[in-house]
Amino acid sequence: MSISTSSSRDALTTPDIPEKSGSKWLALAVICVSQLLIVLDATIVTVALPTAQNALHISDANRQWVMTAYTLAFGGMLLLGGRIADYTGRKRAFIIGLLGFAAASALGGLAPNAGTLFAARALQGSFGALMAPAALSLLTVAFTEAKDRARAFGVYGAISGGGGAVGLLLGGLLTEYASWRWTLLVSAPIAIVAALAAARFVRESRAEGNTRYDLPGALTSSAGLVALVYGFTKAASDGWGSATTIGFLVAAGVLLVAFVVIELRSSHPLLPMRVVLDRNRGGSYLSALLVGSGLFGVFLFLTYYLQLTLGYSALETGVAFLPFTVGIILGAGFSAQMLTRVGPRILMFAGLLLAAGGMVLLTRIGQDTGFWSHVFPAELIISFGMGVVFGPMSNTALVGVANHDAGVASALINTTQQIGGSLGTALLNTIFTSAVAAYLVDHATSPSQLNALQGEAVVHGYTVAFWVSAGIIGAAAFIALALVKASRKDVASAEAVPVAA
Repeated sequence: MSISTSSSRDALTTPDIPEKSGSKWLALAVICVSQLLIVLDATIVTVALPTAQNALHISDANRQWVMTAYTLAFGGMLLLGGRIADYTGRKRAFIIGLLGFAAASALGGLAPNAGTLFAARALQGSFGALMAPAALSLLTVAFTEAKDRARAFGVYGAISGGGGAVGLLLGGLLTEYASWRWTLLVSAPIAIVAALAAARFVRESRAEGNTRYDLPGALTSSAGLVALVYGFTKAASDGWGSATTIGFLVAAGVLLVAFVVIELRSSHPLLPMRVVLDRNRGGSYLSALLVGSGLFGVFLFLTYYLQLTLGYSALETGVAFLPFTVGIILGAGFSAQMLTRVGPRILMFAGLLLAAGGMVLLTRIGQDTGFWSHVFPAELIISFGMGVVFGPMSNTALVGVANHDAGVASALINTTQQIGGSLGTALLNTIFTSAVAAYLVDHATSPSQLNALQGEAVVHGYTVAFWVSAGIIGAAAFIALALVKASRKDVASAEAVPVAA
């Protein structure tokens, strides 16, 4: 799943510096390396998670923080990161983001305990949120000719689309032949080299005009999302009725309501409400949120199923995820051909229903079922459905948007996917742990039976989580059907909106 953001083209200003021959392609290489790091680090630790959990004694309830700390920080800070890059200088923000990402990666790789690892992952996401929007704006500045820009964004898009699969495979290789710590450490030297190259080959640019930041909006939204995820996590260990769980969930509700109020009253809102209140765009964002919620947890549970239940090595697990890439590529190709013929609504509905059906197939797994008979078909169906959805979803997010809102409208698709992934992973992990505990209570007649039933209970927990994921993605399908009314002509107009990505 790609992670990117955008800025409106009319916000870009740059010094009139002659472009050296070939330097823009070197800038493209540097920017693509940064994007690969961002996408790769969202998935590279997934395959290593069982080993890291055992090494740092992380509980089942808290293990999801290794993934959600990154995606939550990235998604929650992405819009603010774009504003900071616009006004302080995109090259400067890009280099700071790379160096900060390198430091956070090194901290995570050397983490002596779970808390340090979680904090390092959050720092990675925060610096990634500064780096990503700056990178896309710099790419737009470097490539001004339509033909070259199309080629540049084609390369960038390929990196975004394939980076997740590369992360899963590389995570398996490093965990298998080195250590789980290298899934984080490997990013540090790459980011440092990229920062040095950026200082040499990337041109500076910044936006003119008012440079006020919506810090209250950024703080309330981020704090509210963290409180919500932590509330889900505490529900796994303390129960839904505990005072701590309820307290965090109530705090999350208050903070997120405060965020909406601030955005409605702010003269320079982080998230203009006019962008999300449009029917088509709102349907697209809500669908993206639910897709992230239902999909990200699948990688977590499939990783544990393949390694702990089927006995796969870390490398074999990484290879086992490759069908996801194949399905997304096939689905995206089909969707691109059909979008201007049938419009986004039908494609989103059909693709999401197909993905939900693939989730239902995953509920058939057992302790002795095979990869090829049970996991592989589900992976292909889910990924093909998602490949069909992503293009229409992104296009619908730009339907009817004004030029000055194009950047935030485009970035919101990625923001909602990442935030949905954070919330969904936390919620599904809580549902999983609760299902495992309930299964043991219901089926164990004596303490001596607990160990014997543990394997069955864990697989039961996976299937319950997959059923919930199927329901979430199915709900996204019907939301798209009900809210998205954009026609083929509307989508064609949206594609013409000048956006930096």
